[in-house]
Amino acid sequence: MPYYRSAGSIPPKRHTQHRTPEGGLYFEELMGEEGFSSDSSLLYHADVPSAVVDVRVWDLPDQSLTPNHPLAPRHFATAELFGPAAPGAAGVDAVTGRRLLLGNGDVRLSYVVAGAPSPLYRNAIGDECLYVQSGTAEVQTLFGDLPVGEGDYVIVPRATTHRWVPTGPDPVRVYAIEANSHIGPPKRFLSRYGQLLEHAPYCERDLRLPGEPQVVEGTDVDVLIKHRGPGPGGIAGTVHTYPRHPFDVVGWDGCLYPYVFNIADYEPITGRVHQPPPAHQVFEAANFVICNFVPRKVDYHPLAVPVPYYHSNVDSDEVMFYVGGDYEARKGSGIAPGSISLHPGGHPHGPQPGAVERSIGAEYFDELAVMVDTFRPLDLGEAARATDDGRYAYSWSGGRRANATPEPAGDAA
Repeated sequence: MPYYRSAGSIPPKRHTQHRTPEGGLYFEELMGEEGFSSDSSLLYHADVPSAVVDVRVWDLPDQSLTPNHPLAPRHFATAELFGPAAPGAAGVDAVTGRRLLLGNGDVRLSYVVAGAPSPLYRNAIGDECLYVQSGTAEVQTLFGDLPVGEGDYVIVPRATTHRWVPTGPDPVRVYAIEANSHIGPPKRFLSRYGQLLEHAPYCERDLRLPGEPQVVEGTDVDVLIKHRGPGPGGIAGTVHTYPRHPFDVVGWDGCLYPYVFNIADYEPITGRVHQPPPAHQVFEAANFVICNFVPRKVDYHPLAVPVPYYHSNVDSDEVMFYVGGDYEARKGSGIAPGSISLHPGGHPHGPQPGAVERSIGAEYFDELAVMVDTFRPLDLGEAARATDDGRYAYSWSGGRRANATPEPAGDAA
């Protein structure tokens, strides 16, 4: 995040003595990106942030990936992962309960329905973008707390210690986008100094920042760390036990911190004819982008065709998470709110039969979806293999199958 923020107690000059009321020193930590060459923040701890009293293995949930072979567009129903009423969600948390849908060397996409507080957690591989489909929670971080709810994107920088605490009567449903890099606004929306420009679909006023840092008491506190290592996909888990609670920051300042942006504050870019997906972009990372399709007026040329034209993903795989509304282009395919579709590179895709003609004359689309486009092929995680309907590839031909392939993803494992 490129904008400076200061919270709590900090000294007038960086890298100088900052003393407690009793005369001792606070411990300064630089949290920075790209080897001291990019955004950073300075945090002032009551205790030594490096101190640990135990290190052990964290057995991660299933991180295995299976190639999408034979190559096919696929449809996954997230409702089948936890059920419409989320049975058992009371014992599931938003960190350890994530079920892996899709992944490659740049990004992993997971889904979770959580009713329990999570352990303290730190992703040491990359930034996370967590989309809250429904429910409410408090994301507690060492920078301060972030209340979140329906429609919120929660951007958590790499190596930020935090936890998810559901706060409402219903479980919190989270679509987790975990990068192997940093996530931020598209560069074309930013000035050379990092300000969001006039043509950007959102601005700094739309972002919600952490509250004041909190010093939490506690001893022998575990933090779960996801990091590069010997596990599937080069990912491993470790638990560090700290002698004192790691939420011991009395103040911090800088340009690196978690923040929240709500999808309702995204101002859609429209035109006389159909706008391509980059017009709907909200964030970017290394080798993938995040877009969102929000309720909006549609194309106003007298001969406009409002639904997308058929297109080939020559360089990317496209993943759509259908959050709400009535997604006109997918009618008749079995897709509904909560569905996730995978349109892989190498297969041209577009509106379902009849959708083009039905859309002509439409002035407004009531649809809400989050899209991830990757520039390397995506493999199928255990949650995708468990929920692939096995029929979506044939939805453009009225369900007709000439042969017995492709099999559902679960049979391809």
